Amino acid sequence: MKFSRRALIALPLLSAPVLASCGGAESGDTPAAGAGSADPGAFPVTVEHLYGSTEITEEPVRIATVSWVNADSALALGIVPVGVPLVEWGGNDNSSTDWIDTALEELGAPWGSDAAPATYSENDGVNFDEIAALTPDLIIAAYSGLTQDDYDQLTKIAPTIGPVDPNYTTSWQDTLTAIGAATGRAAEAEKIIEDVTAQLAAVGEENPQVKESTFIAGTLGLSDDSINIYTAGDTRPRFFTALGMTQAEVVTENTEDDGAFAFTWSAERADELDSDIFYTWGAAGDTVESFQDNPLFAQIPSVASGALVITDDDHLTLSISAASALSLPWAIENVVPSVLDAVHASQG
Repeated sequence: MKFSRRALIALPLLSAPVLASCGGAESGDTPAAGAGSADPGAFPVTVEHLYGSTEITEEPVRIATVSWVNADSALALGIVPVGVPLVEWGGNDNSSTDWIDTALEELGAPWGSDAAPATYSENDGVNFDEIAALTPDLIIAAYSGLTQDDYDQLTKIAPTIGPVDPNYTTSWQDTLTAIGAATGRAAEAEKIIEDVTAQLAAVGEENPQVKESTFIAGTLGLSDDSINIYTAGDTRPRFFTALGMTQAEVVTENTEDDGAFAFTWSAERADELDSDIFYTWGAAGDTVESFQDNPLFAQIPSVASGALVITDDDHLTLSISAASALSLPWAIENVVPSVLDAVHASQG
């Protein structure tokens, strides 16, 4: 069964990705606020995506983003969009994220300032009216569940980068690569990808027991005894794989549809979910004991051993479920410690 994404040893000190060089926070028809210069000869450029290709003839100066992650990628490249969606699931008190807030501060465009992006709700879908009111010259939805109809409407407003892969399955690397090309910052995008990838890999390199461990990423529903398992194409397994871990064979063997990012699993077969650690989303206050007290979930070997990684806060969950070049360094600091705890628990 497919799902909609919306239905969603001591660690070395690691730096966040270096934001592209930034100038003053200007507005109007000049390079986007906070942005450095595009690569020489970067335009015209054609960016391929799910709904065809988009040609960009000159450096965009007013960029609006749709869905999660796209704003993160623009900010990582040193570009402050003119408009971004509110983070209405898993967001902080600013209806944003801690990593977006930090990037805006570093780029001289904190919330409440004249240089900060406009925001709009996406609770009812793409906010065409508010995006159009910002008169963007580029709209970015490289990571999204944008439909063909949505894409067609957006292209009437401005050239649009549609989803690179369908239904929120575009990797953070491919998202950043597409946005880097569209904004003339392909070289900077490549550097950031190398930097963040190295930070993730360092976790396993510095903690060999992590690299020796298998994992399953899923959601254990305490309220209804449901089990959903994420496939290798989902962002959560990609996070654990990037740390050097190996997805458990039971997941690989039971992934029937490469296009689906999750599948259901019968709770009566919970004992077959054999791995060193198990990752699950949890409600606030959920603990390892909460899952061990469930007689079905207690049959999962990693639950029985206490080798659970639980993100019991939506902000934590968002950092790896809608992963980006900005969120992943934050997740290394805030999620990885519980991964190390789970690995240690699995070893007794």
